[in-house]
Amino acid sequence: MITNEYINRAIDYILNHINENISVDEIASHCNFSRYYFSRMFKMETGESIYEFIKRVKMEQSAFRLKVEKSRSITDISCDYGYSSSNYSSAFKQHHNLSPDEFRRSITQKSLANPIFSDAAIGLESFEACNKKISIEVLKDCPVIYERHKGNYGDLSIHWGAFQEKYRKYFTELTLFLDRTYDDPSITDIDECLYDICMTAPEGCKLKNTYVLKGGKFAIYHFKGLVNQIYTSYQSIFNVWLPQSNCEIDDRYGFEIYRKIDCDSMHMEIDLCIPIK
Repeated sequence: MITNEYINRAIDYILNHINENISVDEIASHCNFSRYYFSRMFKMETGESIYEFIKRVKMEQSAFRLKVEKSRSITDISCDYGYSSSNYSSAFKQHHNLSPDEFRRSITQKSLANPIFSDAAIGLESFEACNKKISIEVLKDCPVIYERHKGNYGDLSIHWGAFQEKYRKYFTELTLFLDRTYDDPSITDIDECLYDICMTAPEGCKLKNTYVLKGGKFAIYHFKGLVNQIYTSYQSIFNVWLPQSNCEIDDRYGFEIYRKIDCDSMHMEIDLCIPIK
């Protein structure tokens, strides 16, 4: 778990400005530390230098755009992340071991291997089947208590138990449980995925580890099934529904709202919330 308030502030700043040419000095200054001291602190907490983290996020988020925005040119997407076409191709190949064009042509097939549950069967839904489960809704801003983790999404159930026990006194009849995911595990190394475990914050909550989960327009996939089927649903959204729909994903990050969970069977009802313009 990433517990340092300043490291989380830096991560938030990077994620919110990833389309800009942000520097290590800028991030250290944002957190009111010297470059040298904060760089050491960041690496101790995350296992990556600030520069490595920025570059990795740019390479993985731009790869995600190549995956879901199939009609956009590679040049346009590279510009979104501050790269010229030639520099982007070189940096992309160094990180992914494929050129951007090779990646785009192979990512749907790669998405069929579930990195979280390797024995789970994968079969992408058709656009029509996926579309029946999706509603377009506008959600309100939501203040949440959160804990941030970097690692395997498969560990979520372990962390959820500890989280609920720790914050039980903040539960009310209106409490919602959510998690905010920042990475697509078909692209990001499964042990490098960033995610926030969240619950709605009651009025007057004075905990420091809170933020406002921004609302807005979302495509909400109403998932009903077993935990090992969630990955398949996401890949159907990313590889089939988004490229064929008239919807365009925006720069916010998606999240999940837990509606019902049977802990014995692990059958779940979850809203998968994909931010769209």
